[in-house]
Amino acid sequence: MTRSIAKKADGLPRQLPGLVSTPGEDRYLAATRIWAKQPDIQPAAIIHCRSSADVQAAMRAARERDLPISVRGGGHDWAGRALCDGLVIDLSAIRDVTIAPDRRSAMIGGGACAADVTAVADPLGLVAAAGSAGCVGMTGLALGGGYGPLIGRYGLALDNVIEAEVVLADGSFVTANAEGNQELLWALRGGGGNFGVVTAMRHRLHELPSVHAALLVYPFTEAKAVLEKCAALAATMPDEFTVQFVILFGPDGTPMVFVVPCWCGGPEEGEARLTPFLKLGTLLAGKIEQQTHGALLSIFDASLINGLRIFGRSCWLPSLNAASIDTIIAVTNDAPAPGCMIVSHDFKGAASRVAGDATAFRLRRDHVMLEFVAAFPDRGSAQDETEHRDWARNSCEAFAGALPGGYPNFLGRDEQDRATMSYGGNAERLIQAKRRYDPDNVFSSAIPLPRGGHH
Repeated sequence: MTRSIAKKADGLPRQLPGLVSTPGEDRYLAATRIWAKQPDIQPAAIIHCRSSADVQAAMRAARERDLPISVRGGGHDWAGRALCDGLVIDLSAIRDVTIAPDRRSAMIGGGACAADVTAVADPLGLVAAAGSAGCVGMTGLALGGGYGPLIGRYGLALDNVIEAEVVLADGSFVTANAEGNQELLWALRGGGGNFGVVTAMRHRLHELPSVHAALLVYPFTEAKAVLEKCAALAATMPDEFTVQFVILFGPDGTPMVFVVPCWCGGPEEGEARLTPFLKLGTLLAGKIEQQTHGALLSIFDASLINGLRIFGRSCWLPSLNAASIDTIIAVTNDAPAPGCMIVSHDFKGAASRVAGDATAFRLRRDHVMLEFVAAFPDRGSAQDETEHRDWARNSCEAFAGALPGGYPNFLGRDEQDRATMSYGGNAERLIQAKRRYDPDNVFSSAIPLPRGGHH
Protein backbone atom coordinates (compact mmCIF):
# COMPACT_ATOMS: atom_id res chain seq x y z
CA MET A 1 0.00 0.00 0.00
CA THR A 2 1.49 3.35 -1.04
CA ARG A 3 1.29 6.50 1.05
CA SER A 4 -1.02 8.13 -1.50
CA ILE A 5 -3.49 5.22 -1.28
CA ALA A 6 -3.40 5.36 2.53
CA LYS A 7 -4.10 9.10 2.36
CA LYS A 8 -7.06 8.56 0.00
CA ALA A 9 -8.51 6.07 2.50
CA ASP A 10 -8.43 8.61 5.36
CA GLY A 11 -11.86 9.32 6.79
CA LEU A 12 -13.45 6.07 5.57
CA PRO A 13 -14.44 4.92 9.09
CA ARG A 14 -16.36 8.20 9.53
CA GLN A 15 -18.03 7.88 6.14
CA LEU A 16 -19.00 4.21 6.65
CA PRO A 17 -19.46 3.88 10.42
CA GLY A 18 -19.13 0.33 11.76
CA LEU A 19 -18.18 -1.16 8.39
CA VAL A 20 -14.47 -0.36 8.10
CA SER A 21 -11.38 -2.08 9.48
CA THR A 22 -7.79 -1.00 8.89
CA PRO A 23 -4.35 -2.63 9.29
CA GLY A 24 -3.71 -3.94 12.81
CA GLU A 25 -7.37 -4.54 13.76
CA ASP A 26 -8.61 -8.09 14.44
CA ARG A 27 -11.38 -7.84 11.84
CA TYR A 28 -8.85 -6.71 9.25
CA LEU A 29 -6.51 -9.60 10.05
CA ALA A 30 -9.35 -12.14 9.83
CA ALA A 31 -10.53 -10.80 6.45
CA THR A 32 -7.04 -10.76 4.93
CA ARG A 33 -6.13 -14.25 6.18
CA ILE A 34 -7.20 -15.90 2.94
CA TRP A 35 -6.23 -19.33 1.59
CA ALA A 36 -3.51 -18.05 -0.75
CA LYS A 37 -1.57 -15.57 1.39
CA GLN A 38 -0.55 -12.37 -0.42
CA PRO A 39 2.51 -10.99 1.40
CA ASP A 40 3.06 -8.15 -1.06
CA ILE A 41 -0.49 -6.77 -0.82
CA GLN A 42 -1.75 -4.68 2.09
CA PRO A 43 -5.27 -3.32 1.60
CA ALA A 44 -5.81 0.24 2.84
CA ALA A 45 -9.13 -0.85 4.37
CA ILE A 46 -11.66 -3.66 4.46
CA ILE A 47 -15.34 -2.76 4.11
CA HIS A 48 -17.31 -5.45 5.98
CA CYS A 49 -20.62 -5.42 4.10
CA ARG A 50 -23.83 -6.89 5.51
CA SER A 51 -26.19 -5.95 2.67
CA SER A 52 -26.34 -4.75 -0.93
CA ALA A 53 -26.81 -1.21 0.42
CA ASP A 54 -23.48 -1.52 2.26
CA VAL A 55 -21.83 -2.66 -0.99
CA GLN A 56 -23.32 0.35 -2.81
CA ALA A 57 -21.94 2.69 -0.11
CA ALA A 58 -18.51 1.00 -0.38
CA MET A 59 -18.53 1.36 -4.18
CA ARG A 60 -19.39 5.07 -3.94
CA ALA A 61 -16.64 5.66 -1.38
CA ALA A 62 -14.07 3.86 -3.54
CA ARG A 63 -15.07 5.80 -6.66
CA GLU A 64 -15.04 9.19 -4.88
CA ARG A 65 -11.52 8.50 -3.61
CA ASP A 66 -10.29 6.85 -6.83
CA LEU A 67 -9.23 3.75 -4.85
CA PRO A 68 -8.70 0.34 -6.45
CA ILE A 69 -11.15 -2.32 -5.25
CA SER A 70 -11.33 -6.08 -4.95
CA VAL A 71 -14.12 -8.35 -3.74
CA ARG A 72 -13.73 -11.02 -1.07
CA GLY A 73 -16.31 -13.81 -1.07
CA GLY A 74 -15.04 -17.17 0.14
CA GLY A 75 -11.43 -15.94 -0.15
CA HIS A 76 -10.35 -19.16 -1.84
CA ASP A 77 -8.99 -17.97 -5.18
CA TRP A 78 -5.44 -19.31 -5.46
CA ALA A 79 -4.26 -16.16 -7.25
CA GLY A 80 -5.29 -14.12 -4.18
CA ARG A 81 -7.56 -11.82 -6.21
CA ALA A 82 -9.76 -11.23 -3.15
CA LEU A 83 -7.23 -8.65 -1.94
CA CYS A 84 -5.85 -5.48 -3.50
CA ASP A 85 -3.84 -2.49 -2.26
CA GLY A 86 -6.96 -0.31 -2.11
CA LEU A 87 -10.38 -1.20 -0.71
CA VAL A 88 -11.59 -4.76 -0.19
CA ILE A 89 -15.35 -5.23 -0.33
CA ASP A 90 -15.78 -8.14 2.09
CA LEU A 91 -18.97 -10.16 1.57
CA SER A 92 -18.20 -12.87 4.13
CA ALA A 93 -21.04 -11.70 6.41
CA ILE A 94 -23.57 -11.97 3.54
CA ARG A 95 -23.97 -15.72 3.73
CA ASP A 96 -27.70 -16.38 4.08
CA VAL A 97 -29.08 -19.33 2.11
CA THR A 98 -32.84 -19.12 1.57
CA ILE A 99 -34.67 -22.01 -0.05
CA ALA A 100 -37.68 -21.03 -2.17
CA PRO A 101 -41.13 -22.29 -1.04
CA ASP A 102 -41.27 -24.66 -4.07
CA ARG A 103 -37.82 -26.05 -3.05
CA ARG A 104 -36.61 -25.74 -6.64
CA SER A 105 -34.08 -22.95 -6.03
CA ALA A 106 -32.12 -21.20 -3.29
CA MET A 107 -30.98 -17.59 -2.94
CA ILE A 108 -27.35 -17.80 -1.87
CA GLY A 109 -25.54 -14.79 -0.34
CA GLY A 110 -22.37 -13.53 -2.03
CA GLY A 111 -20.21 -14.60 0.92
CA ALA A 112 -21.71 -18.06 1.43
CA CYS A 113 -19.49 -21.12 1.08
CA ALA A 114 -20.66 -24.45 -0.29
CA ALA A 115 -20.85 -25.77 3.29
CA ASP A 116 -23.38 -23.02 4.14
CA VAL A 117 -25.54 -24.33 1.29
CA THR A 118 -25.24 -28.02 2.18
CA ALA A 119 -26.08 -27.23 5.84
CA VAL A 120 -29.50 -25.96 4.72
CA ALA A 121 -30.12 -28.23 1.70
CA ASP A 122 -28.91 -31.63 3.01
CA PRO A 123 -31.65 -32.01 5.68
CA LEU A 124 -34.28 -31.49 2.93
CA GLY A 125 -32.71 -34.04 0.57
CA LEU A 126 -31.71 -31.26 -1.85
CA VAL A 127 -28.44 -30.29 -3.52
CA ALA A 128 -26.99 -27.35 -5.45
CA ALA A 129 -24.23 -28.09 -7.96
CA ALA A 130 -21.11 -26.89 -6.15
CA GLY A 131 -17.37 -27.51 -6.30
CA SER A 132 -15.36 -30.22 -4.56
CA ALA A 133 -14.73 -28.45 -1.22
CA GLY A 134 -17.16 -27.11 1.35
CA CYS A 135 -14.96 -24.15 2.32
CA VAL A 136 -14.97 -22.61 -1.18
CA GLY A 137 -17.26 -19.63 -1.83
CA MET A 138 -20.25 -20.46 -4.03
CA THR A 139 -20.37 -17.13 -5.87
CA GLY A 140 -16.71 -16.90 -6.89
CA LEU A 141 -16.81 -20.56 -7.92
CA ALA A 142 -19.95 -20.15 -10.03
CA LEU A 143 -18.85 -16.88 -11.69
CA GLY A 144 -15.94 -18.71 -13.34
CA GLY A 145 -17.35 -22.22 -13.78
CA GLY A 146 -17.72 -24.66 -10.91
CA TYR A 147 -16.54 -28.22 -11.58
CA GLY A 148 -17.75 -30.69 -8.94
CA PRO A 149 -18.80 -34.29 -8.29
CA LEU A 150 -22.37 -33.73 -9.58
CA ILE A 151 -21.25 -32.20 -12.91
CA GLY A 152 -22.24 -35.11 -15.14
CA ARG A 153 -25.82 -35.08 -13.89
CA TYR A 154 -26.41 -31.36 -13.18
CA GLY A 155 -23.68 -29.45 -15.06
CA LEU A 156 -21.33 -26.74 -13.84
CA ALA A 157 -22.30 -24.60 -10.85
CA LEU A 158 -22.81 -21.70 -13.29
CA ASP A 159 -25.24 -23.77 -15.41
CA ASN A 160 -27.53 -23.73 -12.37
CA VAL A 161 -27.43 -19.96 -11.75
CA ILE A 162 -30.78 -18.47 -12.80
CA GLU A 163 -30.55 -15.00 -11.26
CA ALA A 164 -27.99 -12.64 -9.78
CA GLU A 165 -28.29 -9.50 -7.67
CA VAL A 166 -25.45 -7.18 -8.64
CA VAL A 167 -24.01 -3.84 -7.57
CA LEU A 168 -22.50 -2.33 -10.72
CA ALA A 169 -19.40 -0.14 -10.99
CA ASP A 170 -21.52 3.04 -10.88
CA GLY A 171 -23.05 1.92 -7.56
CA SER A 172 -26.45 1.01 -9.02
CA PHE A 173 -28.19 -2.21 -7.93
CA VAL A 174 -29.65 -4.49 -10.61
CA THR A 175 -31.14 -7.96 -10.91
CA ALA A 176 -30.03 -10.12 -13.84
CA ASN A 177 -32.28 -12.98 -14.92
CA ALA A 178 -34.27 -14.24 -17.92
CA GLU A 179 -36.60 -11.20 -17.69
CA GLY A 180 -34.04 -8.41 -17.40
CA ASN A 181 -30.33 -7.73 -17.86
CA GLN A 182 -29.99 -11.02 -19.76
CA GLU A 183 -26.64 -9.99 -21.22
CA LEU A 184 -25.25 -9.35 -17.73
CA LEU A 185 -26.41 -12.79 -16.58
CA TRP A 186 -24.80 -14.34 -19.68
CA ALA A 187 -21.47 -12.62 -18.94
CA LEU A 188 -21.53 -13.40 -15.21
CA ARG A 189 -21.87 -17.12 -15.95
CA GLY A 190 -18.24 -17.68 -16.85
CA GLY A 191 -16.78 -14.17 -17.01
CA GLY A 192 -15.96 -13.98 -13.31
CA GLY A 193 -16.25 -10.88 -11.14
CA ASN A 194 -15.52 -8.52 -14.03
CA PHE A 195 -18.96 -6.87 -14.23
CA GLY A 196 -20.06 -6.04 -10.70
CA VAL A 197 -20.29 -7.23 -7.10
CA VAL A 198 -22.67 -10.19 -6.94
CA THR A 199 -24.34 -9.89 -3.55
CA ALA A 200 -26.61 -12.92 -4.09
CA MET A 201 -27.32 -15.61 -6.68
CA ARG A 202 -30.32 -17.85 -7.23
CA HIS A 203 -29.24 -21.44 -7.89
CA ARG A 204 -31.40 -24.33 -9.09
CA LEU A 205 -31.82 -27.09 -6.51
CA HIS A 206 -32.13 -30.80 -7.27
CA GLU A 207 -33.61 -33.65 -5.25
CA LEU A 208 -30.75 -35.88 -4.17
CA PRO A 209 -30.90 -37.21 -0.60
CA SER A 210 -27.45 -38.86 -0.71
CA VAL A 211 -24.50 -39.93 -2.82
CA HIS A 212 -22.22 -42.94 -2.72
CA ALA A 213 -18.54 -41.98 -2.57
CA ALA A 214 -15.17 -43.15 -1.31
CA LEU A 215 -11.78 -41.66 -0.50
CA LEU A 216 -9.40 -44.43 -1.59
CA VAL A 217 -5.66 -44.27 -0.98
CA TYR A 218 -3.18 -46.08 -3.23
CA PRO A 219 0.65 -46.05 -3.21
CA PHE A 220 2.26 -43.70 -5.74
CA THR A 221 4.56 -46.55 -6.83
CA GLU A 222 1.42 -48.04 -8.46
CA ALA A 223 0.20 -44.70 -9.89
CA LYS A 224 0.43 -45.77 -13.54
CA ALA A 225 -1.69 -48.91 -13.13
CA VAL A 226 -4.10 -47.24 -10.69
CA LEU A 227 -4.80 -44.23 -12.93
CA GLU A 228 -5.01 -46.28 -16.14
CA LYS A 229 -7.53 -48.69 -14.59
CA CYS A 230 -9.41 -45.74 -13.07
CA ALA A 231 -9.66 -43.98 -16.47
CA ALA A 232 -10.78 -47.20 -18.23
CA LEU A 233 -13.52 -47.82 -15.65
CA ALA A 234 -14.69 -44.19 -15.71
CA ALA A 235 -15.06 -44.32 -19.51
CA THR A 236 -17.76 -47.02 -19.14
CA MET A 237 -19.82 -45.04 -16.60
CA PRO A 238 -23.00 -42.96 -17.14
CA ASP A 239 -23.53 -39.26 -16.34
CA GLU A 240 -24.28 -39.97 -12.68
CA PHE A 241 -20.67 -40.99 -12.06
CA THR A 242 -17.57 -38.82 -11.63
CA VAL A 243 -14.11 -39.58 -10.33
CA GLN A 244 -11.50 -37.24 -8.98
CA PHE A 245 -7.92 -38.12 -8.21
CA VAL A 246 -5.47 -36.15 -6.11
CA ILE A 247 -1.71 -36.69 -5.89
CA LEU A 248 -0.78 -35.54 -2.38
CA PHE A 249 2.35 -35.96 -0.30
CA GLY A 250 1.91 -37.74 3.03
CA PRO A 251 3.41 -36.58 6.36
CA ASP A 252 6.58 -38.58 5.60
CA GLY A 253 7.08 -36.79 2.27
CA THR A 254 5.96 -39.76 0.14
CA PRO A 255 3.41 -39.03 -2.60
CA MET A 256 0.15 -41.00 -2.59
CA VAL A 257 -2.73 -41.36 -5.04
CA PHE A 258 -6.14 -40.49 -3.62
CA VAL A 259 -9.08 -41.61 -5.77
CA VAL A 260 -12.56 -40.21 -5.07
CA PRO A 261 -15.26 -42.00 -7.10
CA CYS A 262 -18.78 -40.58 -6.68
CA TRP A 263 -22.19 -41.94 -7.72
CA CYS A 264 -25.15 -39.54 -7.65
CA GLY A 265 -27.70 -41.81 -9.38
CA GLY A 266 -30.10 -44.33 -7.82
CA PRO A 267 -28.79 -45.26 -4.35
CA GLU A 268 -29.51 -48.94 -4.94
CA GLU A 269 -26.80 -48.94 -7.65
CA GLY A 270 -24.14 -47.02 -5.72
CA GLU A 271 -22.29 -49.87 -4.04
CA ALA A 272 -22.08 -51.96 -7.23
CA ARG A 273 -20.95 -49.00 -9.35
CA LEU A 274 -18.09 -48.07 -7.02
CA THR A 275 -16.85 -51.51 -5.85
CA PRO A 276 -14.46 -51.97 -8.84
CA PHE A 277 -12.58 -48.85 -7.66
CA LEU A 278 -11.51 -50.75 -4.52
CA LYS A 279 -9.41 -52.99 -6.76
CA LEU A 280 -7.26 -50.52 -8.73
CA GLY A 281 -4.12 -51.62 -6.86
CA THR A 282 -2.92 -52.13 -3.28
CA LEU A 283 -5.63 -50.34 -1.31
CA LEU A 284 -4.02 -48.62 1.68
CA ALA A 285 -7.18 -47.07 3.12
CA GLY A 286 -10.76 -46.14 2.29
CA LYS A 287 -14.24 -47.58 1.87
CA ILE A 288 -17.48 -46.85 0.00
CA GLU A 289 -20.05 -44.91 1.99
CA GLN A 290 -23.53 -43.57 1.40
CA GLN A 291 -23.29 -39.95 2.58
CA THR A 292 -24.73 -36.47 2.25
CA HIS A 293 -23.43 -33.99 -0.32
CA GLY A 294 -22.04 -31.92 2.57
CA ALA A 295 -20.03 -34.87 3.92
CA LEU A 296 -18.59 -35.50 0.45
CA LEU A 297 -17.47 -31.86 0.15
CA SER A 298 -15.66 -32.02 3.51
CA ILE A 299 -13.27 -34.79 2.42
CA PHE A 300 -10.32 -32.51 1.68
CA ASP A 301 -11.01 -29.81 4.28
CA ALA A 302 -7.99 -30.89 6.36
CA SER A 303 -5.59 -30.34 3.45
CA LEU A 304 -6.86 -26.81 2.68
CA ILE A 305 -4.87 -24.70 5.14
CA ASN A 306 -5.19 -20.91 5.13
CA GLY A 307 -2.17 -18.63 5.20
CA LEU A 308 0.24 -20.53 2.95
CA ARG A 309 1.83 -19.06 -0.15
CA ILE A 310 0.20 -20.66 -3.18
CA PHE A 311 1.15 -20.89 -6.84
CA GLY A 312 -1.15 -22.66 -9.25
CA ARG A 313 -1.76 -23.47 -12.87
CA SER A 314 -4.33 -25.54 -14.71
CA CYS A 315 -4.74 -27.26 -18.06
CA TRP A 316 -7.49 -29.03 -19.97
CA LEU A 317 -6.83 -32.54 -21.32
CA PRO A 318 -9.11 -34.22 -23.91
CA SER A 319 -8.96 -37.34 -21.69
CA LEU A 320 -6.76 -39.16 -19.22
CA ASN A 321 -4.64 -41.43 -21.43
CA ALA A 322 -1.37 -43.36 -21.03
CA ALA A 323 0.75 -40.40 -22.17
CA SER A 324 -0.89 -37.91 -19.79
CA ILE A 325 -0.60 -40.40 -16.90
CA ASP A 326 3.14 -40.77 -17.61
CA THR A 327 3.44 -36.96 -17.54
CA ILE A 328 1.56 -36.76 -14.21
CA ILE A 329 4.03 -39.23 -12.71
CA ALA A 330 7.03 -37.35 -14.13
CA VAL A 331 5.95 -33.92 -12.84
CA THR A 332 5.16 -35.39 -9.39
CA ASN A 333 8.70 -36.78 -9.27
CA ASP A 334 9.95 -33.26 -10.09
CA ALA A 335 8.03 -31.62 -7.22
CA PRO A 336 10.41 -29.46 -5.14
CA ALA A 337 8.64 -30.07 -1.82
CA PRO A 338 5.73 -31.95 -0.21
CA GLY A 339 3.40 -28.92 -0.54
CA CYS A 340 2.86 -29.68 -4.22
CA MET A 341 -0.28 -31.45 -5.38
CA ILE A 342 -2.18 -32.37 -8.54
CA VAL A 343 -5.98 -32.46 -8.59
CA SER A 344 -8.21 -33.70 -11.41
CA HIS A 345 -11.76 -32.58 -12.24
CA ASP A 346 -14.17 -34.32 -14.63
CA PHE A 347 -16.18 -32.46 -17.26
CA LYS A 348 -18.86 -34.62 -18.89
CA GLY A 349 -22.54 -35.38 -19.33
CA ALA A 350 -24.90 -32.49 -18.62
CA ALA A 351 -22.03 -29.94 -18.67
CA SER A 352 -20.97 -31.06 -22.16
CA ARG A 353 -24.51 -30.85 -23.56
CA VAL A 354 -24.83 -27.07 -22.99
CA ALA A 355 -24.34 -24.97 -26.14
CA GLY A 356 -20.97 -23.20 -26.30
CA ASP A 357 -22.61 -19.77 -26.57
CA ALA A 358 -25.34 -20.32 -23.94
CA THR A 359 -23.06 -18.95 -21.20
CA ALA A 360 -19.70 -17.16 -21.33
CA PHE A 361 -18.01 -20.47 -20.38
CA ARG A 362 -17.08 -21.80 -23.81
CA LEU A 363 -15.46 -25.26 -23.66
CA ARG A 364 -18.40 -27.68 -23.87
CA ARG A 365 -16.86 -31.03 -24.64
CA ASP A 366 -15.85 -33.92 -22.40
CA HIS A 367 -12.44 -33.29 -20.84
CA VAL A 368 -10.38 -33.60 -17.67
CA MET A 369 -9.09 -30.48 -15.98
CA LEU A 370 -5.84 -30.77 -14.06
CA GLU A 371 -4.90 -28.33 -11.33
CA PHE A 372 -1.28 -27.98 -10.17
CA VAL A 373 -1.00 -26.35 -6.75
CA ALA A 374 2.32 -25.55 -5.08
CA ALA A 375 1.97 -24.43 -1.45
CA PHE A 376 4.72 -23.45 0.97
CA PRO A 377 4.99 -21.56 4.29
CA ASP A 378 4.95 -17.78 4.18
CA ARG A 379 8.39 -17.65 5.79
CA GLY A 380 9.86 -19.50 2.78
CA SER A 381 12.87 -18.11 0.92
CA ALA A 382 13.04 -16.44 -2.49
CA GLN A 383 14.37 -19.75 -3.79
CA ASP A 384 11.28 -21.57 -2.43
CA GLU A 385 9.12 -19.05 -4.24
CA THR A 386 10.95 -19.54 -7.55
CA GLU A 387 10.97 -23.35 -7.29
CA HIS A 388 7.27 -23.62 -6.46
CA ARG A 389 6.20 -21.10 -9.12
CA ASP A 390 8.34 -22.85 -11.75
CA TRP A 391 7.02 -26.29 -10.81
CA ALA A 392 3.36 -25.22 -11.22
CA ARG A 393 4.08 -23.54 -14.56
CA ASN A 394 6.35 -26.26 -15.95
CA SER A 395 3.95 -29.02 -14.90
CA CYS A 396 1.11 -27.32 -16.74
CA GLU A 397 3.23 -26.86 -19.87
CA ALA A 398 4.47 -30.48 -19.86
CA PHE A 399 1.20 -31.86 -21.30
CA ALA A 400 1.70 -31.99 -25.06
CA GLY A 401 -1.92 -32.80 -25.93
CA ALA A 402 -3.59 -30.14 -23.78
CA LEU A 403 -6.53 -28.19 -25.21
CA PRO A 404 -5.98 -24.45 -25.84
CA GLY A 405 -6.73 -22.13 -22.93
CA GLY A 406 -7.53 -23.21 -19.39
CA TYR A 407 -10.17 -23.01 -16.67
CA PRO A 408 -10.97 -19.28 -16.26
CA ASN A 409 -11.13 -19.52 -12.44
CA PHE A 410 -7.58 -20.93 -12.44
CA LEU A 411 -5.91 -18.47 -14.81
CA GLY A 412 -3.33 -16.13 -13.29
CA ARG A 413 -3.13 -12.37 -13.75
CA ASP A 414 -0.51 -12.82 -16.47
CA GLU A 415 -2.50 -15.31 -18.58
CA GLN A 416 -4.58 -13.04 -20.81
CA ASP A 417 -3.56 -14.91 -23.96
CA ARG A 418 -4.78 -18.18 -22.44
CA ALA A 419 -8.01 -16.43 -21.40
CA THR A 420 -8.54 -15.37 -25.03
CA MET A 421 -8.23 -19.03 -26.08
CA SER A 422 -10.43 -20.21 -23.20
CA TYR A 423 -13.36 -18.02 -24.22
CA GLY A 424 -12.89 -18.74 -27.94
CA GLY A 425 -15.92 -17.65 -29.93
CA ASN A 426 -17.43 -15.92 -26.87
CA ALA A 427 -14.46 -13.54 -26.47
CA GLU A 428 -15.83 -10.58 -28.44
CA ARG A 429 -19.25 -10.73 -26.76
CA LEU A 430 -17.57 -10.83 -23.36
CA ILE A 431 -15.41 -7.79 -24.21
CA GLN A 432 -18.55 -5.89 -25.26
CA ALA A 433 -20.25 -6.79 -21.96
CA LYS A 434 -17.21 -5.50 -20.04
CA ARG A 435 -17.33 -2.19 -21.94
CA ARG A 436 -21.02 -1.86 -21.21
CA TYR A 437 -21.09 -2.76 -17.52
CA ASP A 438 -17.62 -1.71 -16.34
CA PRO A 439 -16.20 0.76 -18.88
CA ASP A 440 -13.60 2.11 -16.42
CA ASN A 441 -12.36 -1.38 -15.47
CA VAL A 442 -13.16 -0.83 -11.80
CA PHE A 443 -13.21 -4.61 -11.33
CA SER A 444 -9.67 -5.07 -12.58
CA SER A 445 -8.77 -7.57 -9.86
CA ALA A 446 -11.10 -10.25 -11.30
CA ILE A 447 -10.07 -13.23 -13.48
CA PRO A 448 -8.40 -12.24 -16.78
CA LEU A 449 -10.65 -11.46 -19.73
CA PRO A 450 -9.76 -12.04 -23.41
CA ARG A 451 -7.21 -9.81 -25.07
CA GLY A 452 -8.98 -6.84 -26.63
CA GLY A 453 -10.73 -6.11 -23.35
CA HIS A 454 -9.08 -4.12 -20.55
CA HIS A 455 -5.45 -4.75 -19.67
